[in-house]
Amino acid sequence: MEEEKNKIIGKQTIIVKDGKFTPEVFWSMGRIEAYSVSPDNTKIAYMVTYFCIDENKGHTVLHIMNSDGSNDTLLTDTANDETSPLWIKNGTKIAFLSNASGKNQIWEMNPDGTERKQLSDFEKDIDSFKFSPDNNWILFVSQVDYIYKPENLYKDLDKTTGLMANDLMYKHWDKWLKTVPHPFYASFDGDKMGNATDILAGTRFESPLLPFGGIEQLTWSIDSNTIAYTCKKKAGTAYALSTDSDIFLYDLKTQQEINLCKLPDDPDQNMGYDINPLYSPCGKYMAWLSMEHDGYESDKNRLYLMDLETKKKTDLTKDFDADINEFCWVPKGGGLYFASVWHGRTMIYHITLDGTITQITEGDYDYISISAIDDFIYTIRRSLTVCDDLYRIDTNNNNGILQLTHENKDIFNQFELGKVEERWTKTVDGKELMSWVLYPAGFDPNKKYPALLMCMGGPQEACSQVWSYRWNFAFFASQGYIMIMPNRRGCPGFGQEWKAEVSKDYGGLCMQDYFAAIDDLATESYVNKDKLGCVGASFGGYSVYWLAAHHEKRFKTFLAHDGIFNFPEMFLTTEEMWFVDWDFGGNYWDKDNKVAQNSYANSPHLFVDKWDTPILCVHSDKDYRILLSQGQSAFACARLRGIEAQLLFYPDECHFVNHPQNSILWNRMFIKWLDKFLK
Repeated sequence: MEEEKNKIIGKQTIIVKDGKFTPEVFWSMGRIEAYSVSPDNTKIAYMVTYFCIDENKGHTVLHIMNSDGSNDTLLTDTANDETSPLWIKNGTKIAFLSNASGKNQIWEMNPDGTERKQLSDFEKDIDSFKFSPDNNWILFVSQVDYIYKPENLYKDLDKTTGLMANDLMYKHWDKWLKTVPHPFYASFDGDKMGNATDILAGTRFESPLLPFGGIEQLTWSIDSNTIAYTCKKKAGTAYALSTDSDIFLYDLKTQQEINLCKLPDDPDQNMGYDINPLYSPCGKYMAWLSMEHDGYESDKNRLYLMDLETKKKTDLTKDFDADINEFCWVPKGGGLYFASVWHGRTMIYHITLDGTITQITEGDYDYISISAIDDFIYTIRRSLTVCDDLYRIDTNNNNGILQLTHENKDIFNQFELGKVEERWTKTVDGKELMSWVLYPAGFDPNKKYPALLMCMGGPQEACSQVWSYRWNFAFFASQGYIMIMPNRRGCPGFGQEWKAEVSKDYGGLCMQDYFAAIDDLATESYVNKDKLGCVGASFGGYSVYWLAAHHEKRFKTFLAHDGIFNFPEMFLTTEEMWFVDWDFGGNYWDKDNKVAQNSYANSPHLFVDKWDTPILCVHSDKDYRILLSQGQSAFACARLRGIEAQLLFYPDECHFVNHPQNSILWNRMFIKWLDKFLK
């Protein structure tokens, strides 16, 4: 048993049978994640996660290579998960997280992997960390108790599993809120981490923000005397209805703090999401991402700048009609770099402190996870047909780009993927709709192919050059389907007006955009217009349920994953209630609210009498964003109406299907269902 426990999951060597791209193939790929460049810009430490399908789990290891991609070497080869590499001590050591001691703690090692030493011995797992610039302090995130536990109230009920809630936000994403993350800081003497201080001690607030916020929401000042952190200082119902997070500056010497977003006498009181603070290299400025409106989680993401001496705030991107995904400072001054999606591609831009913007990258790609050292930008690049790899951009050499990693080259060499094209279609109101179209490998325009309409989630989610291991569009196309993925109303990258048109109008132009896209594609001679399918997840799942009643026999089958089926139920059972409150326009019992009433009038459960087409419903029990009952209800309606249907549900998955074997089952069922009706 001990030998099995210590078995190492490493890089997979596979033979792709018949050159076919399958879910087993992409679950055998290494997934590159976080990376860290040494201060002297000579080395890069990065992490890769590998999976074993038979064992149904993954394992994360660390690599190191020269900053030009040469001499790539495995750093960690234990059975422990080792993550989050960070250069410390002037680049002489690499700090990282390891669960070797039984808890996730901070360790260090030499750049060659030798002299591993545990630095922290905190009572709980450490989720993430940052060292101060002077290396005398460690800022880290760990979990603290959130809810009242019945066993603490009734000592004789020490085995009860009951949980109590006296207010809203008792669950989030995929878990009941037994704990929330808090930021801690502790001294560091170069050998061991000292006693820790909880910045939010005695509160139920969280930092970073759930469910996906990480260490990027906290940072150190250049002089190591101040911690900037993101926090939404609300709890219960107030939290559930608000997106109003702020940037706080915490002084280590005085343990006092100020709120940069709501300074006294400041007319610009930031009321929406404010996240990801980052000091400029000179320490004079603070930059962060900011949204304007409280309750609107998909508002324009602006790049804000504050002069820390004068406290003057500037919206650097006020004339840029797109969202800022992430950013970093130019190391030697002269502005910032940021990533933003436009027309289905996420590019890197440079912006000066006076707001002048220059696009740096080009091509059919998404660039994510950007950082900069000296004259180089480091980034991860992906596309609809190629998975993530690390790249380096030389800003002094006409932005020349160098691929640094080739993690899955041996796998990709064994199969062929189809081409990708950009397609523009007239909408019903005379606007231009951009879609991505993926073709099967070996596409022959003289043949006829079934086609799938992909309905995007979000609803404000970009249909860009994303490579996903959950919904892998290249895999669907490889099974002989032409995929069309419209950037319908609500998708970012086409201006804020376009993005905003989905909210409070789920049954409106965004649905007509779907019809425009699939009808246009169906005019092509190589598309079998009698073999069209429609698939989608989340808002895309809602779209499937809505389209099932309004498609006028365009489609031969539907597939909805974690879709919204019943709007009133969604309003009362989802956890982030600001989302439905904004996007539906209010609650369903306010009969005088015409906007909200129009939203609820488009709830798919009201139109099941018009359903007439086979449907596969997929949902999961730990999905607290859109509860399992939504998928169960849709499936029940289909069967009670005598429509051929299946329900695939998972007791251990959330809004995403994350486990290897569950994902492979999902993909097999997906294709089996589609093939039954479209081939």
